[in-house]
Amino acid sequence: MAALSILEGIDVEKQLSLLVEILPDAKVFGTTDKMVTDITVDSRKVVQGSMFICLKGAHVDGHKFLHMAAEKGAVAALVEDIPENIPYGITIIQVPNSHQGMEILAPYFFDYPGKRMRMIGITGTNGKTTTTNIIRLILRHAGYKVGLIGTINIMIEDYIIESHNTTPDVVDLQRILYTMQSAECDYVVMEVSSHALALNRVAGCEFDCAILTNITQDHLDFHKTLDNYRDAKSLLFEHLTEGKKPNKNAVFNMDDPSSIVIKERTNVRSITYGKNHANDIYPLKFIVGAKNMQLQLHTLVGDMSLKLKITGEFNVYNVMAAVAAMIAEKINKETICSALIGFNGVPGRFQLVEAGQPYTVIVDYAHTPDGLENVLKTARCITSGKLWVVFGCGGDRDKKKRPIMGEIALRLADAIIITSDNPRTEDPEEIINEISSAVVNAPEEKNVRSITDRREAIEYVLEHAEKDDVIMIAGKGHENYQILKDRTIHFDDKEIVVDYWKGKVK
Repeated sequence: MAALSILEGIDVEKQLSLLVEILPDAKVFGTTDKMVTDITVDSRKVVQGSMFICLKGAHVDGHKFLHMAAEKGAVAALVEDIPENIPYGITIIQVPNSHQGMEILAPYFFDYPGKRMRMIGITGTNGKTTTTNIIRLILRHAGYKVGLIGTINIMIEDYIIESHNTTPDVVDLQRILYTMQSAECDYVVMEVSSHALALNRVAGCEFDCAILTNITQDHLDFHKTLDNYRDAKSLLFEHLTEGKKPNKNAVFNMDDPSSIVIKERTNVRSITYGKNHANDIYPLKFIVGAKNMQLQLHTLVGDMSLKLKITGEFNVYNVMAAVAAMIAEKINKETICSALIGFNGVPGRFQLVEAGQPYTVIVDYAHTPDGLENVLKTARCITSGKLWVVFGCGGDRDKKKRPIMGEIALRLADAIIITSDNPRTEDPEEIINEISSAVVNAPEEKNVRSITDRREAIEYVLEHAEKDDVIMIAGKGHENYQILKDRTIHFDDKEIVVDYWKGKVK
């Protein structure tokens, strides 16, 4: 069965009159004596029996597509503005705010699936994807059925669906959760972005365990200040006390200053991790290798000695976060340890690319200052020659981090190639100039170059690197596309490396 098909043809229906009853201050134009078989905010996805929700966005107003939705079979529409000509046969429900109406309707329509499964939410700037995947593996090893919602994909047991947002919008999220519940999932492990919390995309969800990995500079184009960014993350923990499910827990990385602030805002049990031995979980020893790592942890259920197939100090933190959550969920020590030993990592997260080359090539999603610093520090530990870094910054995103990332690259790498990431609507050379402002006074021994075309930048490094060198290609990781001003093209950093060496290796 194709993965996508499990989200199609969902057998849910509600009497329109019941939907209207739960909406405060709703005004109805037309009959409510009809069945609604689906809800959507996308007029292209309307089917016979749908309720179409007209949202006013920054660039698109859903009200303009009301007639299209009616033609495709919508039986009702949730609106803020009454249309001049109401399409024949469609019932109009007017509310003061259609976003708020959607947040009420969607969980109710799908029977609150986020309250019927154990929900583990992971938030933070870095580490969310690896941590969610570790937790998923441990829970499955313990015999549970697990759904995962994350940056790379959505997984319902072994079914995989490509993910477009770290956290889907309210309607899509509830549909996904309903499908997971229908597949008899016991747990949902979910990356929860700051955008999702600020915009209340997780409306109707009751989380049982919340994890804070870290908070470093990112998304300030949206949140404006780090305090606002932290406050958005904090919402996941502040709402933990809501609902009726037992055994609520919060997990905090106490080496991150924001944990001290947010920990005071939740009233549930807290489990802490970090380097300090005052924490519930801390590393006794770890040895980082190129492809693996030995880690000994102190935990609340006894010490754990682990030989892992992932590496890097940042992954020590990801493992500690996952272990803390699993202890909170009462998974036994033996199950946790045996599952961790089998974890092979996540695509695009400190991923080694083997193409027969004489040097080491690593691809990583690091696109924040903290993320870039973490992977470069780890790469430095395994570098006996030169450390190269190829990176850029995304367009239409936080501009303040660009020179910061330039400074980090200059400090930690021997050769720095600044290039394009996903420039979106911005001029890629302008982005490169903003990054380059931090490297204008680079020492002579540093090889610093700007190559706008990302393929050319990667191929330049592949051509000039020597045996014992390490190449870090950062910023895109698992992504297989590049977003330009007028189009999105296929682009995969790993493929560039493999293609370059194809034919060179005999």
